[in-house]
Amino acid sequence: MTITTAPLTSERWADFQSLMGPRGGNGGCWCMRWRQSKAEHDTNAGEPNRQAMCDIVESDEAPGLLAYEDGEPVGWISVAPRPSFPRLENSSVLKPIDDELVWSVSCFLVAKSHRRQRVATRLLEAACDFVANHGGDIIEGYPIVALRDPTPDASAWIGFDRLFKQAGFREVARSSTRRKVMRKSLAREAGSQP
Repeated sequence: MTITTAPLTSERWADFQSLMGPRGGNGGCWCMRWRQSKAEHDTNAGEPNRQAMCDIVESDEAPGLLAYEDGEPVGWISVAPRPSFPRLENSSVLKPIDDELVWSVSCFLVAKSHRRQRVATRLLEAACDFVANHGGDIIEGYPIVALRDPTPDASAWIGFDRLFKQAGFREVARSSTRRKVMRKSLAREAGSQP
C-alpha cells in the first residue's frame, strides 16, 4: 500500500468531506473540537462545525493533512500551532507545560477500510515534515496510553502513545494516568521534504 499525503486546501475540501462522512467525523465534530470551547463545540455540532472548518480552509490556512491511497482520501491528521486550539490552551489536563512555541497534533481520522495499516504512522511522519517546513521547531501530541490490545477504535482519534514513540516523540509530561504529553524536536529536520 502506497500512502501519499497533502495539506488540506480548498481544492481538497471535497476529499475531506468525503472522509468525514455524512456525520462529520465523531458526532458532527468536523475536527473543530480543539478549535472551540466545549460550549461552542457542543452547540455547533454538525453543519455549523462543517462551515467553521470550511472557513478555515478557505482562509488559506492548511489545518492538517490528508492521506491518500490511489487518489482516494483514507486518513486525516489535524496539526497547527498550539494557539490555534483554544480548548487545548484552556485545558486543565492538557495545559501548556512551558512557554515553548509548539505545533500540536490534535486529531487523527483513518477510514475504517484502512485502519491498522500504518496510515496514522504515515500521517504523523508527514506532519513532522510539514511543521519543520513551516519553521516549527517542536511538535507535540497528547496520546492515550493503550491499556489493552487491540484498543477500541473509538479511542484512536487522538492517537496512542506507542504511535508517537515510534515516530521519535518522547514523553515530557503525564497529565493523567491515561494521557501523555509527547514532543519531538524538529530542529535537525528543517531541510526535509513532505
